[in-house]
Amino acid sequence: MRVLSRTPLFAGLAEEQLTDVDRRMTSLSWAEGDPVYTQGASAEHLYVMAAGRAKAYRTAPNGQEVVVELLGPGDLFGGLRTLGRPAYDETVEAMTTVCALRIGDDAFRRILAEHPAVGLRVLDDTAVLLAQARADVTRQSTATVAERLAAVLLRLSEKFGEPSREGGNLIELPLSRADLAGMTGSTPESVSRVMSRWRQDGILDTGRRWTAVRDPRRLAEIAAAGP
Repeated sequence: MRVLSRTPLFAGLAEEQLTDVDRRMTSLSWAEGDPVYTQGASAEHLYVMAAGRAKAYRTAPNGQEVVVELLGPGDLFGGLRTLGRPAYDETVEAMTTVCALRIGDDAFRRILAEHPAVGLRVLDDTAVLLAQARADVTRQSTATVAERLAAVLLRLSEKFGEPSREGGNLIELPLSRADLAGMTGSTPESVSRVMSRWRQDGILDTGRRWTAVRDPRRLAEIAAAGP
């Protein structure tokens, strides 16, 4: 119930309405490295992240994995025929131990019929995702690697970061250069060069399973330099 109440799709529903949604959900868990679902499989479930972290990625024709999103508690992901997705567009893989709530197509249809407010939020979310996709296309077409990378790191810092004793925010996620390259439409080599320069300048620091944004103000300036 707490997880559902923090999910934008269901936030604001009355307790009895949340209870109705909750009884249609199934709670499941996955270990680090396990796939929640795979690209191309029939889209039969919608998920709400309860705990843990996961990454969503697409496999290009050349076999390269392109990360499209990182998921945390409260995030909605997956797909349903009801929402116009006959198959999953991406693979979602657990980056840590993950617990999520799952609902099927028929049960979600009943929720839309019985709770019109949820249907309106689905439309709102679709509009936001479309606008974001257009903005991402523009940024990847016109912004530099540094500007795109700065924007991604700021978004991850806002979503996953915790205040650090050394200042700035600490993102405790195992982010590889390939992951960041996928999210910025760049290459691992280009991402490595930019991040090495930023480490020397004191803007950020990195470890095997963490990234520390030491100077968010400077990173925001770099991101704002783009369109």
